[in-house]
Amino acid sequence: MDKIRNFCIIAHIDHGKSTLADRLLEYTHTVSGKDMQAQVLDNMDLERERGITIKSHAIQMEYVYSGEKYILNLIDTPGHVDFSYEVSRSIAACEGALLIVDAAQGIQAQTISNLYMAIENDLEIIPVVNKIDLPSGMPEEVEDQIIELLGVKRETIIRASGKTGEGVYHILNQIIERIPPPKGDSDAPLQCLIFDSVFNSFRGIIAYYKVVNGVIHKGDLVKFIATEKEYDADEVGVLKLAMSPRDEVRTGDVGYIISGIKTSKEVRVGDTITHVKNSAKEAIAGFEEVKPMVFAGVYPIEAEDFENLRSSLEKLQLNDASLTFQPESSVALGFGFRCGFLGLLHMEIVQERLDREFNMDVITTVPNVSYKVYDKKGNCTEVHNPGGLPEPTLIEHIDEPFIRASVITQTDYIGPIMTLCLGKRGILIKQEYISGNRMELIYDLPLGEIVIDFYDKLKSISKGYASFDYHLHDFRPSKLVKLDILLNGESVDALSTLTHVDNSVTFGRKMCEKLKELIPRQQFDIAIQAAIGAKIIARETIKAVRKDVTAKCYGGDVSRKRKLLEKQKEGKKRMKQIGTVEVPQKAFLAVLKLD
Repeated sequence: MDKIRNFCIIAHIDHGKSTLADRLLEYTHTVSGKDMQAQVLDNMDLERERGITIKSHAIQMEYVYSGEKYILNLIDTPGHVDFSYEVSRSIAACEGALLIVDAAQGIQAQTISNLYMAIENDLEIIPVVNKIDLPSGMPEEVEDQIIELLGVKRETIIRASGKTGEGVYHILNQIIERIPPPKGDSDAPLQCLIFDSVFNSFRGIIAYYKVVNGVIHKGDLVKFIATEKEYDADEVGVLKLAMSPRDEVRTGDVGYIISGIKTSKEVRVGDTITHVKNSAKEAIAGFEEVKPMVFAGVYPIEAEDFENLRSSLEKLQLNDASLTFQPESSVALGFGFRCGFLGLLHMEIVQERLDREFNMDVITTVPNVSYKVYDKKGNCTEVHNPGGLPEPTLIEHIDEPFIRASVITQTDYIGPIMTLCLGKRGILIKQEYISGNRMELIYDLPLGEIVIDFYDKLKSISKGYASFDYHLHDFRPSKLVKLDILLNGESVDALSTLTHVDNSVTFGRKMCEKLKELIPRQQFDIAIQAAIGAKIIARETIKAVRKDVTAKCYGGDVSRKRKLLEKQKEGKKRMKQIGTVEVPQKAFLAVLKLD
């Protein structure tokens, strides 16, 4: 065990985690020849296309240091705020972390939040200034920021470059010297913490775990404590670039188990594996339950695909534990699921993965957040979508979730950023200089306001320099109203939203104008109305497509033309009574991009 080191790499988006991981794998000869490619651990198509890490990736390396062979278990983590749950799970499986900071960009919001997460878990932190080969790099200033943040000595900060490989051997030596070996007792009853799992259509569910105490052998009879199900360990092993089978996985190691589990409900991230005989008395304290920030309805385009969608979501949940879902139904869209996501990027990725990995075509409704509704009797109910709101006469008040957001930016962009936050009903808590011309703004913002397009706007007004991080803070009373969209007097429940009184009229008007562009013309007039309760606040009309029925009347009395027009009018009237309006998928997505 003294020769094992478990560590993860944490950083803000685009600070070079995956590139540095490539160099570590190359210099320890774990990956070579034709397997070596850029971002070798990002094995999902989506990750390679977008250049982001979505999943944490574990891999084992071997490194010889002063004549002794050491085993290094590396976990590369995502940098985006929407995947912070992946980071928290990776941190729980490690004893140390490389904190990477870009020499050109310095410390950003995610750097700080990931750092706090690592400190809470008592990890040994090794600061690394990456990308020192960049002409625009400012390693001296960035080191000053790290010293201010961590209170470390300047000589403990490593300068490196993931591109050229400079400083990589120094990092490997420091990992062995500074990160403690895993604690644990190999003679104690078996306890393994599951930190991830994947679904394989041939072999069932494969669980990844860290052995905290004891040893797991091939063929052992094991049980999962939370579900109390028992299995045979058909195959155990460690994670190299591919899975590498072993006869046993010892204390402190990170490995996998295949036991032919077919149903996804039986494996939970954060669960503990132990032996059936001589079993551990209690489970390891796992991770806290994930709290979804954004909710949206996901519906199959064909009604008969409902069960397929359920099994696809279950399989996806194995690989992405931060996804939550429960069944719901809608008048306009039939049966589907109410899904909880950690943010808009997460929602987009889940939709994309459903399409690519499971061939599921889905419609996603407008995302919203959960509110607490208090009625006149003092009862509180949690409402996830506007359709579940009680009658306005019964509501005493509605509490909406507020987040505490930290925005780190250069001083040049403070004005526009403050304007943006105030426009989103933000309350400035404090502002302070971090170093030089960089500033941190702390705001309390309603979660419902930032769900849709806040992050995109922040990036565009700050030319990509502002970084943003947030956590749920509390619930506060707010004047909210339900805005309904009516098509020919019929309410479309998938388009209704909860919005603040002050924004309701402009939002309603924009919705009507947008829908007028997107809904195709029919044989009859379509009235699009935005309403709050019984009060109509905005209206647009899509004119009917008309055939020129008087074209065949040339000359003759005007009453002949009148008669034909009256006949057409009657037909249109009948059509309007029985005609239905199809709302295209584009319309649901357009609401997100109203501005």
